[in-house]
Amino acid sequence: MRGVLAFGVCIPSLRLPRAVVARAMAWVNPGLNRQRGERTVCNWDEDTLTMGVEAARGALRDIARQSISNVVLASTTLPFADRSNATIVAGALGLSSTVSTQDSAGSQRAGTSSLAQAMLHSSSKNTLVIGADRRLAKPGSEQEMTYGHAGAALLVGDGAVIARYVGSSHHAADFVDHHRLADSSFDYSLEERWVSEEGWQKQVPAAIVDLLSEKSWLPTDVAHLLVNVSSNVGKKLAVLSGIPADRLADNLYDRVGDTGTGHPLLMLAAVLEKANAGERIVLVGFGQGVDVLLFEVTSAIDAWRRSRPVATALQERLEEQSYTRFLAHCGLLTPEFGMRSERDNRTAQTVAWRRHDELLTLTGGRCVRCGTIQFPLSGACVEPSCRQLGRQDPIALNEQHGRIKTFTEDWLAYSQRPPLVYGNVAFESGGNAFIEFTDFAPNEAAVGQEVRFVFRLKDVDRLRGFRRYFWKAAPVVGFRNGSH
Repeated sequence: MRGVLAFGVCIPSLRLPRAVVARAMAWVNPGLNRQRGERTVCNWDEDTLTMGVEAARGALRDIARQSISNVVLASTTLPFADRSNATIVAGALGLSSTVSTQDSAGSQRAGTSSLAQAMLHSSSKNTLVIGADRRLAKPGSEQEMTYGHAGAALLVGDGAVIARYVGSSHHAADFVDHHRLADSSFDYSLEERWVSEEGWQKQVPAAIVDLLSEKSWLPTDVAHLLVNVSSNVGKKLAVLSGIPADRLADNLYDRVGDTGTGHPLLMLAAVLEKANAGERIVLVGFGQGVDVLLFEVTSAIDAWRRSRPVATALQERLEEQSYTRFLAHCGLLTPEFGMRSERDNRTAQTVAWRRHDELLTLTGGRCVRCGTIQFPLSGACVEPSCRQLGRQDPIALNEQHGRIKTFTEDWLAYSQRPPLVYGNVAFESGGNAFIEFTDFAPNEAAVGQEVRFVFRLKDVDRLRGFRRYFWKAAPVVGFRNGSH
């Protein structure tokens, strides 16, 4: 049985209330005052790649890493145009070097098309399909209000699936609802009503009806219709497809926004974490054509009742009340950080390759004689009574939690989101690391506080056009809302 074995999501904790944008930009577009709710926004050190890693970690939480044979990263905002982004993700996840990696881009259907392709290629191992986007928008535009940042990952394979794959259909059409040239930062969108009437309403219902008929499904049998579109248009699509309008799934726009390529996968994850066995799902991807995928929830979903990653991530929120700071994180505003920011961020690629395990998977060493764990690896055990020279057994530390031993909130050092917080963190299995913190509000960190480790952007070498990534300590999910 082929289908979805597991899923994970990354919804950034920073939330930008749309009222904050309206207060700053309604002078140029009064219509912004009508927008309600909030959208997710990346911290300065989050991007498509880091969100993809975090979402995939959630999907692989209880999965043996050696069972993964393929990794596909779907996005229209990949950080590197000529470097395998999916390979960086696979490395951060600690997957085998024999894994097949692929970047998928070019359309908002990249996520659903990659998911359908993974369903069609049965093998003894599994495929990890990740969709994520960090799309930019012009200040004061409708896109700035409606877009959001997030990622989702689905593990596809055979066996005890939680959602059985039933079939899919695809319709390619060079219908341009929006576009972005390779050297542009922003999407150019066409008139909304025309896109709805000529695109969504004419192309999507026909594709749904044809596939339902092919699989002998009645429209009334569908429990969840997932379309990444406004609720008003979604209801029209449901009616035109013969599916009851109350079967339309929550598009998450009020709390997250339209997160682009990964949004259909995110919606599927949100539905699966509350679905019942036997329920039938229609998933739609739209963008220069239509993808329609059919799933049926199995009894294996009951084991996922304890895991609600979407609901948990939605609760873990920190309001971004500064519109100008949001613009700065998006690279649309360049604050004067002073001389402290004037430094060369050149990456020594030879050293990065020699120590890529430490950098990508936070790999430390375990002494072969006394078992002492240390980070980074060194030529001698750090335990004074041992000091064993030579080989240490590698141990990946990124999936462990830790506790803050010491920390500093430095308001003088350069940080794109002051203050710069760093300190000494003890791993739960032993050993310590002097490491940067992220996602902490001022005065939030405390000695003894539990932290997790997240893969983030370390810095950007703007002179040479390179991004460097590493692991940072972050608050444990559920800490702020008291559920932890």
